[in-house]
This record gives sequence, C-alpha cells and structure tokens, in this order.
Amino acid sequence: MAEKFIQEAIKRPGALRAKMGAKEGETIPKGKIRAKISALQKEGEGDKKLSAAKRTLLKQLVLARTLGEMK
Repeated sequence: MAEKFIQEAIKRPGALRAKMGAKEGETIPKGKIRAKISALQKEGEGDKKLSAAKRTLLKQLVLARTLGEMK
C-alpha cells in the first residue's frame, strides 16, 4: 500500500495540466506553479474564502510542487 500512495493521491491524471494550459507531454514550469500558488493564497487571505474550484486547483498545485521536489 505504501509503495503506491502517489498513484492513489492523484485522482484525475492530467487535470492540472489541462487547467494550466500545458500540452500533453509537456512539464509545467516550477515558476508557473509557484506563481499560481502564491496568487491563490493571496486571494484567499483574511476573511476572504476561495471557491471550491479554486481550492481544488490550489490543492492540485501544492501536490504538483511536492511531487516535483521529490524527484
């Protein structure tokens, strides 16, 4: 079970790539991921809340950043 935790964590392969506008087979630049994360975090600061779609996107971006650092 522990060997396949990454495969189980990724529910919709390619969803983030489609949202970020990257073509299949291309990698999403780390700078673009970091910039989008910080923009979403700023948008949700204080009393403001992110919509469900933006929260999902933020979670996908954080997972992508984490997996990219593991390599």
